[in-house]
Amino acid sequence: MSAAAPLRLALLGNPNCGKTALFNRLTGARQKVANYAGVTVERKEGRFTLPSGREVSVLDLPGAYSLNATSPDEAVTRDVVLGARNDTAQPDLIVAVVDATNLRLHLRFVLELSRLGRPMIVALNMMDAARRRGIVIDREVLARELDLPVIETVAVDKGGADALCAALDAALPAAPRAPETDVDLHARVTALLNAAVSVPRRTALIDDALDRWALHPVVGPVILAAVMFLVFQAVFSWAGPFQDGIEAGVAWLGAQLGTNLPAGMLKSLLVDGIIAGTGGVLVFLPQILLLFLFILCLEESGYLPRAAFLLDRVMLASGLSGRAFIPLLSSFACAIPGIMATRSIPHPGDRLITILVAPLMTCSARLPVYALLIGAFVPERSVLGVLNLQGLVLFGLYLAGILSALLVALVVKLVRREQHGAALLLELPSWRLPNPRNIAIGLYERASIFIKRVGGIILALSVLIWFLASFPTPPADWAGTAVEYSYAGHIGRSMQTLFAPLGFNWQICVALIPGLAAREVAVSGLATVYAIEGGQDAASAALLPLLGAQWSLGTGLALMAWYIYAPQCLSTLAVMRRETGSWRVVGAATAYLFGLAWLAAWFANLLGRWLT
Repeated sequence: MSAAAPLRLALLGNPNCGKTALFNRLTGARQKVANYAGVTVERKEGRFTLPSGREVSVLDLPGAYSLNATSPDEAVTRDVVLGARNDTAQPDLIVAVVDATNLRLHLRFVLELSRLGRPMIVALNMMDAARRRGIVIDREVLARELDLPVIETVAVDKGGADALCAALDAALPAAPRAPETDVDLHARVTALLNAAVSVPRRTALIDDALDRWALHPVVGPVILAAVMFLVFQAVFSWAGPFQDGIEAGVAWLGAQLGTNLPAGMLKSLLVDGIIAGTGGVLVFLPQILLLFLFILCLEESGYLPRAAFLLDRVMLASGLSGRAFIPLLSSFACAIPGIMATRSIPHPGDRLITILVAPLMTCSARLPVYALLIGAFVPERSVLGVLNLQGLVLFGLYLAGILSALLVALVVKLVRREQHGAALLLELPSWRLPNPRNIAIGLYERASIFIKRVGGIILALSVLIWFLASFPTPPADWAGTAVEYSYAGHIGRSMQTLFAPLGFNWQICVALIPGLAAREVAVSGLATVYAIEGGQDAASAALLPLLGAQWSLGTGLALMAWYIYAPQCLSTLAVMRRETGSWRVVGAATAYLFGLAWLAAWFANLLGRWLT
């Protein structure tokens, strides 16, 4: 190759080796994400420039434990490395990324890759953690035994990839000598560890001490339940002051515009449409960030894989593969990445069941709806002196989604009569203190995503709802409110035949339609409709007391139940179609989710009427 030709580099490694963190460190913002042709496996490719000025094109291949593929992800990794894909050029150089704290597992894949006879560099990642553990790696001995260049990286540090860049600036390494293919890889790994690695203990003392309790068959589930319980208590108890501040700011802005603008369409659009609509959703940002603060801390600490271990038997008994835990956990943030994460499940039947139940996990988009309804219909009082009643209800809503997913999976398993569930084989990372920088970045990303949705799709749909609720204007002899005469009023009343048994009024029906694009839009839709219906007084008032005064308890409970099940997200259905390649699956999922939503809301409405 000429010096000007971009170097084609592929990052390979086991899951959880820090490969993607290294990819982000190298490429920064110069990366693009797409799908490989013919499959739904994600393709991440980026570019960066070496100190010498040479361009490098780097491909972040899906994590794999072996080239003997057992999932779509591993099949793509194998085909790219072997040059068997027409849409992806075979890389010039392989960088095998390994976790320096767990070489016993990761070196096996390195040895398998070395048998390909391709130019390759081994990157010992997480070397900072290895040194803290007292692990000593003789890099020169390891390089000699592997017949491969071995460098150290710390992907999370600013200069953590400098050694790799220096190695890439040198001449392309020669292919390793042909290894003996009949040698047992596990025995070879043991020999490498004995020659080049000194590990004080297989596991750290602190890990053993914590796991003794966290993985205990009785104490472990109790700890897990207590942790999740604390999360939902905190979402309501700690977010209040921040929500009050945002609500006061939105009310002040609406009042300023209402006072200084002349009466007319522009004033109505700004105050009743944009301020009432987007402000009604933005107020729930503190609760969403608190929820993700806990999730990120649990993930950074290494607790989430242990939670997967504890729940594995329950999932298997319900017809779910043990591998389904991580995709379903991802669905608590958003069902879309959760459904995409099912690619790691080898068996098609297990993967299909996981995709079907992923929408039942309570995603973050539901939180504004739940928070609004709980705040309106559940009194803010303590239970047993220490528990928050609103937090208890929120915990119950999340739990209802989880239990429903297990029940649906069990029914599908019995109908399909398949017994393909396999026990979860999971690598448990070391316990560690959450990195404040990583937590801050994660919260910033979540806040950015939420604010972009508020400023994008939610703003656009709020304006649409305002238009539907404002036009046409009623004639002079119209006896009702102007919004009842509007397009929105006609649409809402036409839907009431179906939704009246649930206790839904026409305003709720109007909010449900744009809520199909994004669940949070239901909140902004209600805020817009009630602001227009009630005039300036309603526009400046909080939506929460309006609902508490105008809706029955049965209606509030029914709408909560509706959002546990209803597939109010067209993007999720689109990804489900893309991942399964079947409109029949999408149709079946939509039918059963809407059916469960209607029945659950009908029962909740009856319960609310009985209670009152």
